[in-house]
Amino acid sequence: MLIQALDTAIQNVEKAGFLDIELDPTLDLFAEIEKLKKEKNAVLLAHYYQEPDIQDVADYIGDSLGLAQQAEKTTADMIVFAGVHFMAETAKILNPEKKVVIPDLKAGCSLSDSCPPPLFKKFKEQHPDHVVVSYINCSAGIKALSDVIVTSSNARVIVESFPKDQPIIFAPDKNLGAYINKVTGRNMLLWNGACMVHEIFSLEKITKLKVRHPEAKLIAHPECEEPILRIADYIGSTTGLLKYTQTDSSQEYIVATETGILHQMMKASPEKTFIPAPPNNSCACNDCPHMKLNTLEKLYLCMKYELPEISMDEELRLAARKPIERMLEISAKAGL
Repeated sequence: MLIQALDTAIQNVEKAGFLDIELDPTLDLFAEIEKLKKEKNAVLLAHYYQEPDIQDVADYIGDSLGLAQQAEKTTADMIVFAGVHFMAETAKILNPEKKVVIPDLKAGCSLSDSCPPPLFKKFKEQHPDHVVVSYINCSAGIKALSDVIVTSSNARVIVESFPKDQPIIFAPDKNLGAYINKVTGRNMLLWNGACMVHEIFSLEKITKLKVRHPEAKLIAHPECEEPILRIADYIGSTTGLLKYTQTDSSQEYIVATETGILHQMMKASPEKTFIPAPPNNSCACNDCPHMKLNTLEKLYLCMKYELPEISMDEELRLAARKPIERMLEISAKAGL
């Protein structure tokens, strides 16, 4: 149902005829986007992994938890979500009465794709005594099958809110789940999913990089594989990594997450040095190809024509909303 809805929306955009529009190269896209925000009472939410230009024009930049919190409380008529489609879905789940648009509907997520709802439903049925804790990087279909949603910012707190003897299924990220098992002493049953960006870091290359930069601290997102986390000086969510570099006394950091966050790190601490952790391929980059499908040009067209728009079956939306609301409630009580 969801895939069919996505395909239909893509077809509608293509019929609108603006995907092939060549914009006037002299057009000031920053000014035009600001103008459209006011005209349409729109709020622009952007993830840290977006390109710098999009981050600079956004009303709010954050990680998955912060974006969900902003989406829940916005008073805007239209939410423009510069991220991947599961993030825009979350905004729509929380705001059924608002228009939610995304610059490129094909901006998916390898982690979300690694957990198809029909297969996960069968997996869940094999463990009827388990509660389902799902990472927010999943489809609306997986959210609807979950008891509570978590982000990397609040996963530990939420998992620890359950009794120690409560069996738990954690989906879809096996690396984040394994990390939470380690820090909580739990033994959650893990779905075998992973993020393509956070699995490509090379332990050998990072070790060599640390030799060349002996004063640099390695900071890593918990979606990274265990060998990377084992040698990290600090492990945290995207927001946690950013805050750490602002408060820590070190002057040099090797950053093991998507490179988009480096823009905010450099803005916040221009006197410090930030080195992207090298991947285990021939490319020197560790960009998310899905996040980077969004461009400033697509963002402008998306706001101008209010397409592609996120739509959702109401029954699915209501089922997916419950575990998100539970996450927000627990996070608020914990002061997150």
